[in-house]
Amino acid sequence: MRGPRGTGLTKAQIIDTFARRLGNHPEVERAEALRHIHRIAEIRLADRFGAEPVLGNQVWDWHEALARHSDPGFAEHGQLTVTYLTDAHRACAAQISEVMRAAGFDAVHTDAVGNVVGRYHADPSAKNAKTLLTGSHYDTVRNGGKYDGRQGIFVPIACVQALHGAGRRLPFGIEVVAFAEEEGQRFKAAFLASGALIGAFDATWLDQQDADGISMRQAMQQAGLAIDDIPKLKRDAADYLGFIEVHIEQGPVLNALNLPLGVVTSINGSLRFVGEFVGQASHAGTTPMDRRRDAACAAAELALYLEERAAKDGDSVATMGLMNVPGGSINVVPGRCAFSLDLRAPNDAQRDALVADVLERAQQIGTRRGVACTLEETMRADAAPSDPAWQQRWERAVASLGLPVFRLPSGAGHDAMMLHRIMPQAMLFVRGENGGISHNPLESTTADDMELAVRAMQRLLDDLAAELAGV
Repeated sequence: MRGPRGTGLTKAQIIDTFARRLGNHPEVERAEALRHIHRIAEIRLADRFGAEPVLGNQVWDWHEALARHSDPGFAEHGQLTVTYLTDAHRACAAQISEVMRAAGFDAVHTDAVGNVVGRYHADPSAKNAKTLLTGSHYDTVRNGGKYDGRQGIFVPIACVQALHGAGRRLPFGIEVVAFAEEEGQRFKAAFLASGALIGAFDATWLDQQDADGISMRQAMQQAGLAIDDIPKLKRDAADYLGFIEVHIEQGPVLNALNLPLGVVTSINGSLRFVGEFVGQASHAGTTPMDRRRDAACAAAELALYLEERAAKDGDSVATMGLMNVPGGSINVVPGRCAFSLDLRAPNDAQRDALVADVLERAQQIGTRRGVACTLEETMRADAAPSDPAWQQRWERAVASLGLPVFRLPSGAGHDAMMLHRIMPQAMLFVRGENGGISHNPLESTTADDMELAVRAMQRLLDDLAAELAGV
């Protein structure tokens, strides 16, 4: 088993992989086995023709080196966890800075929220040159994977390294931002790092405390960050061409289709609710079926409707991730059932139509079953459709590699959602191995796929340079 780098897997990785696959449905296992056959063929053909993914290997090695830093309580168990402004987080920032400087960036610094910012200047002969902004985050979820976010940092660094090595400048600058925080793990303030670049940093976050009672303000001060300079981080959109982001897919679609790259059409808009059905608790043995006011059955019926309704759109998704019967008992008809709703779609109109249908069905279920239904909205995020021109640039870049152009929405949120508010954005997805699993130690991708991601971004940069030069 030569693994995604072609250098083999550790004993622990092999055991973990087989442990995960033992529970696979036969059809799922068949698909995964076919993917491994394709991967074996890929490796053997590369060996036969001496094709080595030099850029992909470099990006892979950067990921491995960065993954050595992990928070206490996780590092001892071989788990990767990097939360905002911990010692491991600051070590990651220092290492990314070193990689940027070695790659040939003209200026590298850490800003007032902990973002690592690298700039590669435009060709001096270019008049009124603007800047292309790119990057992603380097924090992780607890016991997460090595590639979520970080791929979008190292792929553009590899592009700048190649430009610097060739002594080449473009008619625009390149700014790569390694965002310090996206996941919201230590403090309840997701996207604070990219939010700072659009002037959306909420000063009330500074008083939030982590599980150890340390406030964000204290954490920033301990890290030597200049809190008073946070408002100065806001970018002027007029100085930028747009924002692009490379990211591991975090889903199974590209893996199932055996495609290394996918072009993102939109980052889904979402709405979340917490709700409760309230009926009547009663004896499970003496209450006839036609006289029950079963709150759990009402929630179960709504959960099945979520599947049915979201499937009608094709690319909407709906999830009841939490369902709980407070004080439930094996011989009592549930009188209450608390639940959650997570509803997402590629555009706001589609999302809102999905939400309207689900809320209406919830009330209908409650009325028919004689149970009351309450719902409270807890989160709303607007969709971030890819800018058509930038999406087409990614499509042309992928096609130039001889790959099929596959388009898909992103169900997960990304830093690009924030930058979308002030400038055009578009994303490129890279296939994930192990069924596309993410936010998990089994999150993986191959050096060959990362090579293609770097080459796609290089082609986008070349095409953009020609476009701006009027060629």
